[in-house]
Amino acid sequence: MAHSVLFDQNQLYGNSAPTDGLEFYQTQYADPSSSASGVGASGSADEFYTSSYGTAMPIVERSWLAAFGTGGFPNEPPLLEELGINFQHIKSKTLAVLNPFKPLDTEIYDDSDMAGPLLFILVLGTFLLLSGKSQFGYIYGVGLMGTLGIWTILNLMSRSGIEIMRTASILGYCLLPIVFLGGIGLATDLKTTQLGALAAALPIAWCTYSSATMFVTVLSMSEQRLLVAYPVCLFYTSFALLTVF
Repeated sequence: MAHSVLFDQNQLYGNSAPTDGLEFYQTQYADPSSSASGVGASGSADEFYTSSYGTAMPIVERSWLAAFGTGGFPNEPPLLEELGINFQHIKSKTLAVLNPFKPLDTEIYDDSDMAGPLLFILVLGTFLLLSGKSQFGYIYGVGLMGTLGIWTILNLMSRSGIEIMRTASILGYCLLPIVFLGGIGLATDLKTTQLGALAAALPIAWCTYSSATMFVTVLSMSEQRLLVAYPVCLFYTSFALLTVF
């Protein structure tokens, strides 16, 4: 019986051509390659995608500009948003430093944005380098140790506490007046001028008032403003000394 099934197929089906046995099986699944090539005969690609997945085919914009905007796949956030870079927050925090007497919006300090501080540190180091002072190592060293010290003090003084990245973000944004001092150092030598001490004292007071106000507002420590301002003032005085000398 097995011999008749496997080897005597010509006797069962007449004088038909030899087959490989695959014609005995019938299936309802079509070949994907033939379906893809025959899309034009049965309908458009959109109709095939709609009939298969129940939704319209998404339109994907393929360009390098789409990576920095809202293009690309549907509901895909922009690349800068995925990296945590919010230009609106950077602008709001910078304006808050430039105008420390304006009431603060605490919502902009909910995130630990480090794009602005890193930019300010890079610009300050570049100004010092152009004036003949290579201080990048001291800038990063003083910034790191000072941030750790102030973060420890704030957590000991406040009940709610603050994250170290938020502390670094506030201290970095309030460094902007010291960056202006570094820009002034490109035009004149602050060490030899009589107004060098005054030119350094004003940015220190500006940075101290701005950062102390932000910390007091975020941590609800209005009665401890002077205690917060003292270590912050020492922090920015170190940067001023690096800038002047």
